[in-house]
Formats: sequence, structure tokens, C-alpha cells
Amino acid sequence: MDSNAAENGARMTAMDKATENAGELLKDLRLTYNRTRQAAITKEILEIVAGAEALKSA
Repeated sequence: MDSNAAENGARMTAMDKATENAGELLKDLRLTYNRTRQAAITKEILEIVAGAEALKSA
């Protein structure tokens, strides 16, 4: 019975750690996604502004 309890305890600890790690991974992926998305948006805005400036100068 002690062996069974120890095994179940070890499984619970492993699953808890895996859940924690998955949460951290998800957080990192969201941050990377949002930074990439923001960079793309900024690039598009810069292209629009540059185009408007070019038209204004012409």
C-alpha cells in the first residue's frame, strides 16, 4: 500500500510539473506571437506613412 501511495504521489507531482511547464510554454508562445504580430502591424503602418509622404512630395 505504501508503494502504491508513493507511486501515485510521484505521478501527481510529475503531472503537476508538466502542467506548470505547459503553462510557461504557452505564456512564452503568446508573447512571441504578440511581438511578431505587433512588428508586422508596425511595418505596415510605416509603409502606409512612407507612401503618404511620397505622394505628398510628388
